[in-house]
Amino acid sequence: MSMMLLLAASLYAQETTVIAIHPQDGKNVISKNIYGQFAEHLGTCIYGGLWVGENSSIPNTNGYRNDVLQALKDLKVPVLRWPGGCFADDYHWMDGIGPKENRPKLVNSNWGGTIEDNSFGTHEFLNLCEMIGCEPYISGNVGSGSVEELAKWVEYMTAEQGSPMAKLRKENGREKPWKVKYLGIGNESWGCGGSMRPEYYSDIYRRYATYCRNFNGNRLFKVASGASDYDYNWTEVLMQNIGRRMSGISLHYYTVSNWNRKGSATNFTNDDYYGTLGKCLEIEQVIKKHIAIMDKYDPEKRIALLVDEWGTWWDEEPGTIRGHLYQQNTMRDALVASLSLDVFHKYTERIKMANIAQIANVLQSMILTKEDKMVLTPTYHVFEMYKVHQEATFLPFDIKCAKIAVQEDRVVPLVSATASKDKDGVIHISLSNIDLQKAQTVELSLDNIKVKGCTGRILTSTNINDHNNFDHPNTVVPKAFNGAKVQNGKLTVTLPPKSIVALTIN
Repeated sequence: MSMMLLLAASLYAQETTVIAIHPQDGKNVISKNIYGQFAEHLGTCIYGGLWVGENSSIPNTNGYRNDVLQALKDLKVPVLRWPGGCFADDYHWMDGIGPKENRPKLVNSNWGGTIEDNSFGTHEFLNLCEMIGCEPYISGNVGSGSVEELAKWVEYMTAEQGSPMAKLRKENGREKPWKVKYLGIGNESWGCGGSMRPEYYSDIYRRYATYCRNFNGNRLFKVASGASDYDYNWTEVLMQNIGRRMSGISLHYYTVSNWNRKGSATNFTNDDYYGTLGKCLEIEQVIKKHIAIMDKYDPEKRIALLVDEWGTWWDEEPGTIRGHLYQQNTMRDALVASLSLDVFHKYTERIKMANIAQIANVLQSMILTKEDKMVLTPTYHVFEMYKVHQEATFLPFDIKCAKIAVQEDRVVPLVSATASKDKDGVIHISLSNIDLQKAQTVELSLDNIKVKGCTGRILTSTNINDHNNFDHPNTVVPKAFNGAKVQNGKLTVTLPPKSIVALTIN
């Protein structure tokens, strides 16, 4: 047994987890956009994942994969960020409009040197958003683009009539403008988006944002390119120098312990697993510090925090194309998703969007595709189980549970939880047990509300590295849960090891 696990054994101080939920104190609504997705021109996220073209033998509707379309509708995707990522600051939108045979090609130098044929552009993306019923989130090119280029893109998408860009859009087959609310003014401007200093980017933002105008009642929600995880100075400078000229500021946080040695998505030790969850949960302290800076300059909380890139990042799967970031997705990733969403809910007063990276075939994806086959990942199933929390009121709670030391400076609770009440008054509770070996007994109370009964589902697996592949697509899938008992108005739940449970309270 490793020294870490020996230390962990000494921290099982609380045998029973006690959770007291306070429904009467609920006041903040969990934005549905916390369940947002991210689609970058990277690997097979777009081409082969979302889009196969109208002439493909794979069943499709106007070029979009039917199986993926249905899966995304079932997930109730609220918002989709596109075209990047790093790709966004190399993307020139006019290359992706008009007849496909006339669209120029480019080398995707950020991601594997793949040839990008621009067959999936503005029309294809915005039409996809309409088909699955989600808001588009456009990431604008600030790094290599111009103010005029981005201003004309906004006009092309949202102007009703009487402008050159609206005329061009109509010539390309779209009579009415789209509704486009979310506009990112650059991406990772401290890095692949231009290697800028925060002072310089602040001035660049102000210039670009000035010329991105509202047309015909379409009001833009302008998002500044925010910090990478621990860069609190970036947030400080932007809050000072941009302030309320921005509607929101982004934050990127990946669960990566070592950028030089990320490790395998499926072949990992127990120590690796617990260390991953320690890194995952450190996002809470990062969020709190960024929020504290925002509160200093914006106590009314008018500026939103958007965690518009987050998730796990492992080594690419052996035999796949370097730079395409294709990785498998295990029960470990599912727990990273559930724990992260639990954190986002707690800070929903400030966090108004989060976008997991990415929607298909890249990093911690919802969906994996190979030719005409599709697999739903364990992370997909977490998002599906958690969708009941979208636009529900977050319910504060107190929790006492055993903890585990996963590294010298990280102690992780063995049980994670979140709770909400939907518009119909139904209470939903999600619970996660990260322990690989022991079940956790949870005693739940809801103040003066007596629990009459509950229904539930569980996501778990025999091994923590279990995953779904094209030969075995249902290794990790939700099943009915019968480990909850009601007695004297209180709820006792037995959580199996490495499990995620979703309860609906009656």
